[in-house]
Amino acid sequence: MSISTYLRKKLINYKSENSFAFKMRKKRAGRIIALIDKCFKEHGKVNIIDIGGTETYWKIIPREFLTSRNVHITAVNLPETTSTFQNSDLFTFIDGDGCNLHNIQDKSFHIAHSNSVIEHVGPTWERKVAFANETKRVAENYYVQTPNYWFPVEPHFVTPFFHWFPKSIRIKLIQNFKLGWYEKTPNYQEAKKAVEGCDLLSKKEMKNLFPEAKLYKEKFFFLTKSLIMIKR
Repeated sequence: MSISTYLRKKLINYKSENSFAFKMRKKRAGRIIALIDKCFKEHGKVNIIDIGGTETYWKIIPREFLTSRNVHITAVNLPETTSTFQNSDLFTFIDGDGCNLHNIQDKSFHIAHSNSVIEHVGPTWERKVAFANETKRVAENYYVQTPNYWFPVEPHFVTPFFHWFPKSIRIKLIQNFKLGWYEKTPNYQEAKKAVEGCDLLSKKEMKNLFPEAKLYKEKFFFLTKSLIMIKR
């Protein structure tokens, strides 16, 4: 078993209740619950826009709690993924780009939420700024989580120090090895797209994007694994 496969099973297997990632998500649920409670007390219902969200993710919060707070979640995803989801009394799935939510009116939601999405919107800083601006525009409150650039294990390729290597080396590794959630990808352009599709952010960058929010750090021993920006 490779180091990458071992770390994926032990560190970021969200389906296993014994994994570190599952435990972190459960801890995050407490912060989301507090935000939902605040909005419910103010409005009697809670409309959430989850940018890049899935129904599976929201299983970290008991469904009874969500229904008792009159929560409805509108999940926005790229068109090629939306077709795999099904609307329900709790969820509505719509097509959209988190960097340009042109069909969503200003402050039309109580909470904007995204979990491990902003690092995938594109390698340019302009795309990240656009994503942050749209998040702040469409909702009164927001919750934005992202992996920390300075944590030594890259969470997508699940390889120590991977994201600190020059891009050319990362592409070469993907071309030759299966890493984390990514299969071996011999084609250069596909490997390059995979590498550029995971661009982690630092604490300084997140504070720059969301200056009015409070920063929370998720710790793995003494290291910060993830960054969460919350505006109430």
